[in-house]
Amino acid sequence: MAETKFEMPGVEVPEMMRSFAEKSVQQAKDNYTKFKSAADQATLAFEDTYTTASKGAAEFNLKALDALRTNVNAAFDYTRELLAARTLADAVELSSAHARKQFEVLSAQTRELTETAQKIATQTAEPLTASVGKNFRVQ
Repeated sequence: MAETKFEMPGVEVPEMMRSFAEKSVQQAKDNYTKFKSAADQATLAFEDTYTTASKGAAEFNLKALDALRTNVNAAFDYTRELLAARTLADAVELSSAHARKQFEVLSAQTRELTETAQKIATQTAEPLTASVGKNFRVQ
């Protein structure tokens, strides 16, 4: 059997087609570079967010543990004083004073923990907010 060979005729690509193809390739490269840069910045923002959140959680936990220590010590002191009370009137007065003091202490602790949590939330969101604003700004 005879083998048939097909030869492509010498077709020249018009300059306009070559130029269009080169521009398309360059545009794809430029878009990739922009996308990669945005992805790198987003990764850095997530890393910053994680670091900030971790530090914030540690700070919050330390404050919560300090509040717990204060409250446990106050309970032991109250129990010791209550056991030393000589009369029922002394015990009632001691209980009232302890309740008032603990209410004030718990209010202050709650306020401090709430402020700390809000500060941490704001600081944690800052890197993401800045990154999103930077990467998705309309130009």
